[in-house]
Amino acid sequence: MARRTLSSIVELSGTGLHTGARTVVRLHPAAPGSGIVFQREDLDGKPLIPARLGQVEATERRTGLANGKVTIDTVEHLLAAAHAWHVDDMLVSIDGPEPPILDGSFLPWFDAIERAGFADHDGEPAVLRVVEPFTVQAGEAKYIVAPGDGLQITATIEWDHPLIGRQSASFQMTPELFRRDVASARTFGFVHEVESLQQRGLLKGASPEMAVVLDAKGVASGTLRWPDEFVRHKLGDILGDLALLGARVVGRIIAERPSHQGNVALAQALARRGQRTDPTRLDINGIMKVLPHRFPFLLVDRIVEVEPGVRIVGIKNVTANEPFFPGHFPGHPIMPGVLIVEAMAQVGGMLLMPTEAEAQSSVVYFTALDGVRFRKPVLPGDQLRFEVEVVQVRGAMFRTRGKAFVDGQLVCEAEMMATVRPR
Repeated sequence: MARRTLSSIVELSGTGLHTGARTVVRLHPAAPGSGIVFQREDLDGKPLIPARLGQVEATERRTGLANGKVTIDTVEHLLAAAHAWHVDDMLVSIDGPEPPILDGSFLPWFDAIERAGFADHDGEPAVLRVVEPFTVQAGEAKYIVAPGDGLQITATIEWDHPLIGRQSASFQMTPELFRRDVASARTFGFVHEVESLQQRGLLKGASPEMAVVLDAKGVASGTLRWPDEFVRHKLGDILGDLALLGARVVGRIIAERPSHQGNVALAQALARRGQRTDPTRLDINGIMKVLPHRFPFLLVDRIVEVEPGVRIVGIKNVTANEPFFPGHFPGHPIMPGVLIVEAMAQVGGMLLMPTEAEAQSSVVYFTALDGVRFRKPVLPGDQLRFEVEVVQVRGAMFRTRGKAFVDGQLVCEAEMMATVRPR
């Protein structure tokens, strides 16, 4: 498979559901490996916000992203359409804080991407494959995840309303079936909720033309496109939130009472427990071209994912032959906590100095640690997964936040300060 981007620019405009802002959105082709990125054309410097899990800032009634103080709201409909079309790289330029809601469905975005056309370009797409069953729960939202062919999503919702009740639907998420079964399903809301949501700064741009609006007895305006339009829309929202993984997902997902908060928790669990193939990954030979460390102090075995300057994921396989086990709690082997933090720091160093050329002339020095917490012991046979993200940059100083997981369970976390200096 080749990576996919657009072949031309396409434009849409309208009003945002929650901010009420009138915006123009242009979807552009993008460079291989760039992923889907939003650009705020209305702000100084035209800042970028990657459409990735690490940027999620809001999950109440929508999915919002942030890069520092720069935000973009309600991205799930656009991302669902891009994910359905298997678009890997795309620049989304926008002159305001929220894409237009249009008719409340995914179809206008799906059609716009089709009008722009597609172009294959260099590199392979990132693929995240489910290899073993697991479950996720976040609030009332529950998910069962299992291996499968392609991506199949099943969802069940339940509301005490005569038109909803308990609804279930299940579809394979191919472009053709997404168009037929999901794309036209609109977001929905209830008349009695409008005032309280507006008091919380939401639904500032709401109108009957951009959603299915329900009163106590039925539809307050318009007609339903399907009797189960409500659950079909929830299926599309799940697909849009999964796009934040930056990969094509392969597996089966069964969702009970899904929500944006739950969908993000699902995506986080998939990132940690799925098998990812990614063109940005590095094996040990690639790592040694960047990191100066060598045995027995090279503590990174593989880099599996990189967002340059933003986020990195690395792997350390903890074997029974580690040189520290004979002397650290003999007879009761536990990986020293300080070495877990050191391994995390080495992964972070790969993010701050990502190229071989830079490694020849520069070195990363870690200058401070804060908020170090050890949650569970790490034992022989464990595989450590480190997720490190940049949270602040001031000149040559970087603040990063790292987390270490074993089998999806948090074992260590820390904030690290570092600087890049000439050798």
